[in-house]
Amino acid sequence: MTCERFHFSSARDKVDLLSHLIIDMDTIEVSNLNRQFLFRQSHVGLSKARVARDAVLRFRPQISITPYHANVKDSNFNVDFFKQFNVVLNGLDNLDARRHVNRLCLAADVPLVESGTTGFLGQVTVHIKGKTECYECQPKPAPKTYPVCTITSTPTKFVHCIVWAKDLLFAKLFGDKNQENDLNVRSSDASSSSNHVEDVFERRNDEDIEQYGRRVYDHVFGYNIEVALSNEETWKNRNRPKPIYSRDVLDNELTRQNGNMDKNCSTNCPSSVSAMAALGMKNPQDIWGLMENSRIFLEALKLFFSKREEEIGNLTFDKDDQLAVEFVTAAANIRAASFGIPLHSLFEAKGIAGNIVHAVATTNAVIAGLIVIEAIKVLQNDTKNYRMTYCVEHPARKMLLMPVEPFEPNKSCYVCSETPLLLEINTHRAKLRDFVDKIVKATLGMNLPLIMHGSALLYEVGDDLDEAMVANYAANLEKVLSELPSPVTGGTMLTVEDLQQEFSCNINIKHREEFDEEKEPDGMVLSGWAPPPTVEGANKTIDNAGSTSEALPVEAEKSEEIETAPGKKRKLIEVSKNDGTSNAEEIKKNEKLQVLDDDDDDDLVILDGGDLGFSPSKKKCQW
Repeated sequence: MTCERFHFSSARDKVDLLSHLIIDMDTIEVSNLNRQFLFRQSHVGLSKARVARDAVLRFRPQISITPYHANVKDSNFNVDFFKQFNVVLNGLDNLDARRHVNRLCLAADVPLVESGTTGFLGQVTVHIKGKTECYECQPKPAPKTYPVCTITSTPTKFVHCIVWAKDLLFAKLFGDKNQENDLNVRSSDASSSSNHVEDVFERRNDEDIEQYGRRVYDHVFGYNIEVALSNEETWKNRNRPKPIYSRDVLDNELTRQNGNMDKNCSTNCPSSVSAMAALGMKNPQDIWGLMENSRIFLEALKLFFSKREEEIGNLTFDKDDQLAVEFVTAAANIRAASFGIPLHSLFEAKGIAGNIVHAVATTNAVIAGLIVIEAIKVLQNDTKNYRMTYCVEHPARKMLLMPVEPFEPNKSCYVCSETPLLLEINTHRAKLRDFVDKIVKATLGMNLPLIMHGSALLYEVGDDLDEAMVANYAANLEKVLSELPSPVTGGTMLTVEDLQQEFSCNINIKHREEFDEEKEPDGMVLSGWAPPPTVEGANKTIDNAGSTSEALPVEAEKSEEIETAPGKKRKLIEVSKNDGTSNAEEIKKNEKLQVLDDDDDDDLVILDGGDLGFSPSKKKCQW
């Protein structure tokens, strides 16, 4: 383990002069209690930011901490807000929020200390505008996508069932009704089934919720499977699924019992909307059978319509929404049973649906300490000693932490170097909505996008738009690119901006007719956002294909340098040990390090400078 030349005893008093600000939108759950040291059972349901402030003040009462129970992407946390601070410390739990904060820090010219943990792995990195790479200089892997035909017709893994339940069925029942949805299997005789498909997900006037739930159940797990089975060609080399109807799994007595137990729960625990609680099921690690999953499915649907009806039409899946997780788990398990796929517990299903690797308290503590060390270096402007430090799972010779010098900015980064991107797309088939949803929002992480072709404004969002403009942009969304008022064709350059992030990039359009549905399911390919080319003679890096986070391969050379990303070498910080070995030699034996984006908790801390050697014109500091 390496040590920094740093005097904590004298620096601690200086840190007390800082003003701290914490932003966190979450409340404390029971599952949070085993991975940190500030929250207790009595805090469940309270704001994380506020409880963290109170806990810290108990042992450092002289410092100033302002908590915000809010989303860091809210419009009031803009560039001017960030300019107040001397350093931002990130502990966010998703890529979109991390990119958002990275861009705000670049625009405000405020240093960013990034961090993440996944299980026993973790890292802390420092990002200074113009001096080190920004958080987005190295491309992060896109979330795993699956072909629509596999999800809707031929699932072979439980994750396929989760995607179907979360992104298709849940969205169809509880999300935006205007969004296109590939849930329904297209039968060979579309005309015979079109009416059946058209209204099955709409609850009829005065229809009993139990009848509606069974109708949906029978359609998606029974009728749709029978339609899929009618295509004999599909099943020549595959196991045939089994249609499942509610009458074959549940009887009327069980249905009445569901309703009775719900009444008892609503009386005794009005704040808990949970199908498991309503049915007396307590252990999330139990694997439910088909009957239990069917009861949970119908009970969860009933609770959404009886307890949360005002939210229907605007819901999106959230791993922290207990009722949503219960519904998705049950639906995925019923579908898995139909296709002969092993069933999973709610605990396992939640991890898959939320892309969760469960946290380890000691890893979080180590990373938190490293964050503070790097923050103090930033506040003291100790640029020579900035470090990117990686915590590895399997240390050799008791080597747990791997420090390397920060990278220089990536000249091909589209965020901090403004390098144009290239988008291959079929401009005669793809709509502007496809471009906005899949590229501008999902891939580039923009929240309030503005899209221009030359001087022509194709799309914009904002509260200051009049009704005519909103209607015009809404109409543009439904037009194919080549038929827009200012046509987008091969050779076009689009400018995309996010006014909240004060971020802009250019995208060159290349028309392409066909795409591989298996490898390119979005029907478009964005490129130009890549690491610089590998220098001649550099070591070949090793990918960690099994990780959901970006792999940061490490392989040492004789020159005591490591290649931590393609084409980038960074000299190791030498630390001799009692046996005469150095961490350079240890890293030779550790093949893989990772950049992690899956920290379970999302926190943003901002610090306000005291007498620590930074500009007095700034007053605060952020986490």
